[in-house]
Amino acid sequence: MRRVLIILVGITSFLLSACVESNRDTTGVVVDYELSSDQTHNRWSSTIEPVLTVPSGSVIKVGTEEASDKQLNVNSTLEDLANLSFDPIHPLTGPVYVENAQPGDVLKVTLHKIEMGDWGWTAIVPGFGFLSDEFTEPYLKTFELGKDRKTAKFSENIEIPLKPFPGVMGVAPDTEEMLSTIPPRKNGGNMDDPNMTEGTVVYFPVLVEGALFSIGDTHAAQGHGEVCGTAIEAPMSIIYEVELIKEGKTISEPQYETEDYYAVTAFATTIDEAAKKATGFMIDYLVEEKGMNRQDAYALCSLAGDLKIAEVVDGPHMLVSMHMPKDIFK
Repeated sequence: MRRVLIILVGITSFLLSACVESNRDTTGVVVDYELSSDQTHNRWSSTIEPVLTVPSGSVIKVGTEEASDKQLNVNSTLEDLANLSFDPIHPLTGPVYVENAQPGDVLKVTLHKIEMGDWGWTAIVPGFGFLSDEFTEPYLKTFELGKDRKTAKFSENIEIPLKPFPGVMGVAPDTEEMLSTIPPRKNGGNMDDPNMTEGTVVYFPVLVEGALFSIGDTHAAQGHGEVCGTAIEAPMSIIYEVELIKEGKTISEPQYETEDYYAVTAFATTIDEAAKKATGFMIDYLVEEKGMNRQDAYALCSLAGDLKIAEVVDGPHMLVSMHMPKDIFK
């Protein structure tokens, strides 16, 4: 009888281990939940019902569609672009309700893995873009991609390095109004910051109960500014982890960090104003987290901080970040 029990325990342990391994990604992270690219919305509002409820510490794997939400494909033409509707733009996978999240908390989102789909596109859409007055004719270019590709072929003699990231991430705003996903706001949203790649940890201020986190608008490559209005827009798969920070950290707009630097973001209607806000946020961070006085913090921002333009096209708001290297702190 004892031998039978030992065998049964062994079988049970093996099955449990196999179950865990089946959910373990190649990164070594165990995926707790999955959402498909069909479980989406394309507005920001506190009234959008969550598609998933999870505890803090959960790892979620999601599919994301490209920005047009399947209106374009790898074989699309200028005629397809001319018929593009902005109504479905930015399908966002979510929202995800995080248990016990309350306004005033901080939601920590770790981007564990980002895997590209097979294709992508970029376009000049008349009336949209930083130089829309000059570039009035439609333009469309599609790309063959894939999870193992390192570059995208722009032309016979130009290869663009691929650096995939989600253009849109955010929590729900504290409003019942259905807000457009085009401009970034204090909840995050269409930040289009090409530094938020695999391995980055992003912090969001929780504005409503449950946080209601969503992600999408995935980009295979994008320069700082996204000046023509689009990146290489591509469907992707993302594995991310959500964790609640209940005390010890207060932010008013998203911030993020990598192994090498800490960054703050700021939106405004002009680059000047966004840059001033970002500088102020970094001073706040240095005072609160590093114990510096404000004058020293301001001087350090001048000596070691890097202001970076994320995007200039998501009107009425532009986004600027400031990066502070970690290796200067001993």
